Amino acid sequence: MYYRVMTVTGVSNLSVEPNIVEVQLDVVTEGMSLSQVQQENANIMNQVIQALLQLGIARENIQTTAYTINPKYDYVDGTQVFRGYEVTNAITVKIKDIDQAGNVIDVAVQNGINRVSNIQFTVENKDVYYKQALSSALKDAYAKAQTLANTMQIGIAPYPIKITEKISEAPITYKAYATMEASTPIEPGQIVIGATVEAQFQY
Repeated sequence: MYYRVMTVTGVSNLSVEPNIVEVQLDVVTEGMSLSQVQQENANIMNQVIQALLQLGIARENIQTTAYTINPKYDYVDGTQVFRGYEVTNAITVKIKDIDQAGNVIDVAVQNGINRVSNIQFTVENKDVYYKQALSSALKDAYAKAQTLANTMQIGIAPYPIKITEKISEAPITYKAYATMEASTPIEPGQIVIGATVEAQFQY
C-alpha cells in the first residue's frame, strides 16, 4: 500500500530565569620592557584573584580565558615607530549568586581590573529545560500535522515515522558596560531555551 508523507516542523521556547552569571575580567598593562609589563600584569591579576577568593568565589570558578602580548606601534610620517608592549590577561569568573555580581565586579575593578569584556547569563541544569522544550516541540509538530490533516480531511498515523532534532545554540542574555559607576547594576533578564524538531507523518 502506498503512503504519502507529511513533513512538519515543531518549535518550542522556554523563558528561564538565569541563576549563574559569568564575567570576563581583563588586566591590561603597557610599557617598553616586556618583562616589566608582564610582571606588573601578574602582580595585579594575583591581587584581583585574592580579592575574589576573599569574597567567597571558589577557585575552580576562576579560570584564565586568554593571555596575549601585542607590540604597539605609532606611525610618524609614514614610518612605523615602536611604542611598547601591551599585555592582556583575562579571567572568567563564574558567580552563582547573581545578586552579588555587581559587588564582585566592583571589587575586581578596585583591585586593578581595567576592562570588563562581557557578561553572560546562564542556568544550571540547562539540559532539563531543553528536554522540556524538546517534548513541547514534538507536540507542536504533531498539532501542526493534525491541523493540516483536518484541513485536507484526511487521517494521519498517530506516530511519526521519522523525527529529526534540529540543534542550535540557545541565545544567552548578556550585557557589556563601563565600570566607572560606584555600584555596578546587573540586570539579568531571561534566557530563552529553544528546541526544534522536524517530524514526518504518513497519511
